[in-house]
Amino acid sequence: MQDYIFNSRRKAAARRRRFLLRLLVLTVIVVLAAIGAKLFLGSKQTDNPQPTPAQEPSDVLTLPPVENTKHTPQPGQTPAPEPDQTTETEITEEPPGLAELPPTEQPGAATPENQPPVQWLEHRVKQGENLATIFKQQKLTPGLLHKIVHSSDTAKNLANIKPGETIRFAIDNGGKLEQLVLQRNKISSLHIQSNGDDFLAEEINRETETRLATASGIIESSLFVDGQKQGLTDGQIMEMAGIFGWDIDFALEIREGDSFNLVYEEHYLDGEKFRNGPILAAEFTNRGTVYRALRYESKPGEYSYFDPEGRSKKRAFIRTPVKFARISSGFNPKRWHPVLKKWRSHKGVDYAARTGTPVKATGAGKVTFIGKKGGYGKVIFIRHGGKYTTVYGHLSKFSRKLKNGSKVKQGQIIGYVGSTGLATGPHLHYEFRVNGVHRNPLTVKLPKSDPLPKKQLKDFEQKTAELVAMLDQNHAKTMVASAAQIDE
Repeated sequence: MQDYIFNSRRKAAARRRRFLLRLLVLTVIVVLAAIGAKLFLGSKQTDNPQPTPAQEPSDVLTLPPVENTKHTPQPGQTPAPEPDQTTETEITEEPPGLAELPPTEQPGAATPENQPPVQWLEHRVKQGENLATIFKQQKLTPGLLHKIVHSSDTAKNLANIKPGETIRFAIDNGGKLEQLVLQRNKISSLHIQSNGDDFLAEEINRETETRLATASGIIESSLFVDGQKQGLTDGQIMEMAGIFGWDIDFALEIREGDSFNLVYEEHYLDGEKFRNGPILAAEFTNRGTVYRALRYESKPGEYSYFDPEGRSKKRAFIRTPVKFARISSGFNPKRWHPVLKKWRSHKGVDYAARTGTPVKATGAGKVTFIGKKGGYGKVIFIRHGGKYTTVYGHLSKFSRKLKNGSKVKQGQIIGYVGSTGLATGPHLHYEFRVNGVHRNPLTVKLPKSDPLPKKQLKDFEQKTAELVAMLDQNHAKTMVASAAQIDE
C-alpha cells in the first residue's frame, strides 16, 4: 500500500514538472515573438521617419503601433499574426474656422497623406487696405501675389477686394500658401487652389430663392418719406425715379395725391431675406396720368423697361439735367431780369442747386461749344441730331473729358452748377431748342422711341401678362385707398 502511494506521488510530481517545462517554453516563445515585433516596427519607422513630438501637427494624431498589436496568447490558443500584418491609423481634425462656413463654402477637401496639414488664417478687409499690404501681413511675398493674380482671368478678380470682405489663407507648416478664399458675402466667393507651380481659380455662388413682392402708396408729403413708409429703400425709390425719368420730373411735378405701385424681386438665403432684386413692373400716377413700365429682356442678357405697348421707356431726352433741384425761374417770354434790371424774355428754366451739383446731358449728342459766352458765363451747347439743341449755362466748371466736338451720352456728367455770368446765385440755366426755336423744357413734347418689332412684341406681351395683372390688382386697391382719404 505504501509503495502504491509513493508511486502515485512520484508520477504526479513528474506531470507537474512536464507542465511547468511546457509553460516555460511557451513563455519564452511569446517573449521572443514580442521582441521580434518591436525590432521589426522599429526598422519600419527608421525607413519612414515620422515627425518628432515637437514637430507633430496639432490636427493629425498617429496612434502608437502597440495599439494594433495582438494580445499575448494563452496556452492552447492560436499564436499572434506576424508583425507585418499590423496597421497605422490617422485621425485628421477639421482645419480651424471651417465649421463656421456654410457647406458649399468649405475652403477645401481633407489634406492628402503625402502633403503636410495646413493652418487657416482669416483677415477682414479694412478701409484703405489692398492685397499687397494684406499679403505682407501674412508674410507672403509680392512675387506670389503677382503670380496668383496673373494666373487666370478668374484669379484677376481677387484684386477687386472691398472693405468688410473676408480673406482666408491656408498655410502649410513650411509657410507655403495652399489655398485662398475671398468671401465677398454670404453667397459669393472666389476660391484659389495651389496646383503645383500654378494656381486654379473658381468663382462660387450659392443659389438664392426668388420671391415676388409688391409695394403701393399715395404721396402725402414726399416721394422718399411715403416710399419708405411702404418699406422701400432709398435705392428702390431712386430706381423708380430713374425708370420714369423720361416721363416725369420728380423734382418739380410730384403732387399730393399722386400714387405709385411696384412689383419687385426679393432674394432669400436659407429662409431669410438677403437683398432686394430689380423692379419688374412699376406704375406711377402723376396728376391723373398713369405711367407704366415693364422689365423685359430685349436682347440676350440686356434688360430694359417698356410701356405696355412695347415702347422703350428710355427716350431721346430726359426731362431734367439736375436731380431733385427746384425751379427758381421758369420759361417766360417777358421777365424782369434781376441783374440787368429790365424786362427781358427768359427762354429757359433755372434750377436752383448748390455749387458743384453735377449737371447731366439730357440726351446723347455732340458738343458744339464749351467755354465762356456773355451772360451765360461758363456754358455748354450740345446738338442732338439735326433738329434739337440743349444749353447748360452758369456752370462753375466743366467735365475734364469734354471739348468742342466731344460726343456725350445721355445722363453723362458734363459740368457742375455754379453762378458764372449774369447770375445772382448758384443755379443751372437750361434751354431746349427745336430747329433753333426756344421751347419750354417742362412742356415740350419729347420724341418717343420706336416700339419692339412685331415678332418680339408677342413674346413681350406673353412674358409680362402676369406683371400687368398684378399692377391692375394693386392699382384698384390704391384707388380705393385714395378715395377713402378724400372722404375723410
